[in-house]
Amino acid sequence: MFARIVGADWKPSNVGLDDIVLGDCAWGAKTVKHSAPFTVNRVRLISGRNALVYSYDDTSDLKSADVQEMGRKILTIYNSRVWAVRKKYRHLRTVVLIKGDELTENAVFEFETVAFNPDEYAWRWNENKNLEGCDGAGRHCFTWQPHGSQFTIMETVPDDRLRVRVKKPEPLPREVVLDAVGFNSEWVQVIRGEAQLGLD
Repeated sequence: MFARIVGADWKPSNVGLDDIVLGDCAWGAKTVKHSAPFTVNRVRLISGRNALVYSYDDTSDLKSADVQEMGRKILTIYNSRVWAVRKKYRHLRTVVLIKGDELTENAVFEFETVAFNPDEYAWRWNENKNLEGCDGAGRHCFTWQPHGSQFTIMETVPDDRLRVRVKKPEPLPREVVLDAVGFNSEWVQVIRGEAQLGLD
């Protein structure tokens, strides 16, 4: 939808950072669901699978490993993807659609896609046995799940987000829908017994 609006090409990428391309600008497209898209302050964006085994051949026991070193590696995997895409495009951005529960309230915002300085974050295990990265103020910024290696980024939603409210339409009568698709009774075949299926 965003690509069509701005006249860009939509080509979902493996890393999710350059799904939409227009000239020398690329966007990663993210969608999240929230009950209050107009007022939510922060959202969690899935940002790939950062597998330490795949990227570093690291098979050490995670629970006994140095969490700061693990966090550094996790961010380095993400940063390497950002740098690789930035070599191809002058501008790299992320566009986010926040969908309300019934899709009647939605919000959109975008921001510059950046790499993160690993030295600015401290890592710890949370109660769900996932690794969390926090900034100098102790604010939760990243989550990494050992099982599946999913990496998520907590993103602040700007106050000037684009807010869109859509009036919920009345349900269409069944006859109108069937007529619109050109339905006729020959589309349905009722089969009784194995003999009619040629299974006897």
